[in-house]
Amino acid sequence: MNQKELLDILAFGAHPDDVELAASGTILKHISMGKRVGVVDLTRGEMGTRGSANDRDLEAKASSKILGLHARENLGFKDCFFENDKDHLLKVIQVIRRFRPKVILCNAVTDRHPDHSRASELVSRACYLSGLSKITTSFDNSAQKPFRPNAVYHYIQDYWVDPDFIVDISNFFDTKMKAILVFKTQFYSLDSKLPETPISTESFIDSIKARAVALGRYIGTDYAEGFTVERFIGVDDITKLK
Repeated sequence: MNQKELLDILAFGAHPDDVELAASGTILKHISMGKRVGVVDLTRGEMGTRGSANDRDLEAKASSKILGLHARENLGFKDCFFENDKDHLLKVIQVIRRFRPKVILCNAVTDRHPDHSRASELVSRACYLSGLSKITTSFDNSAQKPFRPNAVYHYIQDYWVDPDFIVDISNFFDTKMKAILVFKTQFYSLDSKLPETPISTESFIDSIKARAVALGRYIGTDYAEGFTVERFIGVDDITKLK
């Protein structure tokens, strides 16, 4: 096991830009605390109306630099056509066992794009199966040891979902927006000649800020991101809760 590869947090996204849109403020905050954080994109977003898979590769690389990620990989699943089956599960399990993160972040449990809920279920299931010793995987010709993360948290995407907890990202919101806007083929640009989509409008960019403001208001901060949980959260000191 390469100790240098171990991560505190590993965020999965069905597409490049999923993590940026919904959880990059939280990622930036935890990296500033000294945590090691990585991102795994399941697909290259090749079925997107605007841009190409190669465009998305370059945009993800630029975003990763802005976020200061310790690792970013793409599993190359087929956009819109990956399934929650054995082959896909084993590839996700292999990644989890290699990075051995304490916390997994993944797609919303329900959302407008069907890939998001499918990815949510796939990653959640893989997290459980990753801890089973009779499921064998290998990396670099070496057998991997079973491993199960402490927690799986789902970020909130296009559809509103009531969060189970909210993270203050006020000091990191501007950098979050920079990481989002490097996906130039995806989002609003005054000079773009690409066809318009639901996420390429100027109002969609405004909605990102509005969502962060709405979540921040619940905890008395300027900007925030919300997450849902799969199990109850334990608290050591209730006086430190916002």
